[in-house]
Amino acid sequence: MNGPEGLATRFEAHRDHLRGVAYRMLGSLDDAEDAVQAAWLRVDRAGVDGVENLAGWLTTVVARVCLDMLRIRRTRGEESLTSIPEAVLERPGGIEPEQEAVLAESVGRALLVVLDRLTPAERVAFVLHDLFAVPFAEIAPVVGRTTVASKKLASRARERVRGPVTPDEAERAEDYGVVDAFLSAARGGDLDTLLRVLAPDVVRVADRFAVPEGVTRDVRGARAVAEETRIFAHRARVGEPALVDGRPGIVIAPNGRLFAALRLTIEAGRITRIEVIADPARLAELPLAVTGI
Repeated sequence: MNGPEGLATRFEAHRDHLRGVAYRMLGSLDDAEDAVQAAWLRVDRAGVDGVENLAGWLTTVVARVCLDMLRIRRTRGEESLTSIPEAVLERPGGIEPEQEAVLAESVGRALLVVLDRLTPAERVAFVLHDLFAVPFAEIAPVVGRTTVASKKLASRARERVRGPVTPDEAERAEDYGVVDAFLSAARGGDLDTLLRVLAPDVVRVADRFAVPEGVTRDVRGARAVAEETRIFAHRARVGEPALVDGRPGIVIAPNGRLFAALRLTIEAGRITRIEVIADPARLAELPLAVTGI
């Protein structure tokens, strides 16, 4: 299928895939759409003569556009896409536009938060290789490095995304089960399950950024914490399990933009302490990672 119309048709056949690549690199649906459109303009000018693997080639074109956008974003010192004001989180009628919510859920809100902490080159190398299986030989010209250096970029990114490997993986898996049960119960307002996963003397502490004015920053006792958790069910709906400071915890991240992190203490299958962190300065320094990537 040759000619301008044929090229456009072939490009459109790959648009959803390219949007998915760009979204993982940029963490914003609007920016991803812009990146795909910019890629189309490049392809339209250059043509595809001699291109054998069109899907792979288009992926690298979009990746180059995304890398440029990430570098511009960093140079300009733009506000991180993983921060979101409380006013947006509390917005009536939902906190995520539907299409972006679907994308964020399919990718993983916690993963988007962690990806935003990588350098532009690390993020592009990791997304291309680990999420889309692009060979390093094809990644190297995108990031302007050798193949060996590209492997090192992805390796560094992988370590930051997944966090440190620890010998107590079995215990960590059990704790994640507790986190999953807590999140599920919080989303559905299931008081009985909340009371089962919370220790009787559980303590919830929060910094001044984490709770609305007039809400106490310290809550004690399973029933009191469970009742409060049900009130904030809308936050739980955009929460996901993550490694918070090296332990299973929760990030609250509408659209993949970090609002708060819950650092949990879990003992004997129950949550004994919940620390809610929403101070932007503390969040910026807080070690976060995801598993299963």
